[in-house]
Amino acid sequence: MPVSIRDAAPVDIPAILTIEQSAPSAAHWYADQYQTLIGDGNIIVAEEAGRICGFLCTHVVAGEWEIENVVVDEKFRRHGIAAALMRILLSKWEAAAGAAVLLEVRESNAAARALYEASGLREVGRRRAYYGDPVEDAILYALYRQT
Repeated sequence: MPVSIRDAAPVDIPAILTIEQSAPSAAHWYADQYQTLIGDGNIIVAEEAGRICGFLCTHVVAGEWEIENVVVDEKFRRHGIAAALMRILLSKWEAAAGAAVLLEVRESNAAARALYEASGLREVGRRRAYYGDPVEDAILYALYRQT
């Protein structure tokens, strides 16, 4: 079945929480935090046959779009869903004339780093010992609007 990407709705929060909780490397938030992001239009979801199978959330401030979470249900990984979410996000960013897309990722998360690089983001820095459990550096990525 084809996957569709759409803006998240409040009814999607239980599915988002289930997917997020099954991914140890994801940022873990409360339902009300997702509610706020949905209200601001900052979460998109991937859906297959009426089932949420992935999501991407951002935080937008002054034209900078920070990617907070990209999570795909384990059963749906390696099917291009995260790449599709990134394409939609970047289309929305371009349409909004955003200044930058920013994020940090665990140094060891090779799959995520490959996704971001394939989406056009470039490594721009490092935060030493940013993550705990285990302690690990964060690699900073960015994509800036061409002027």
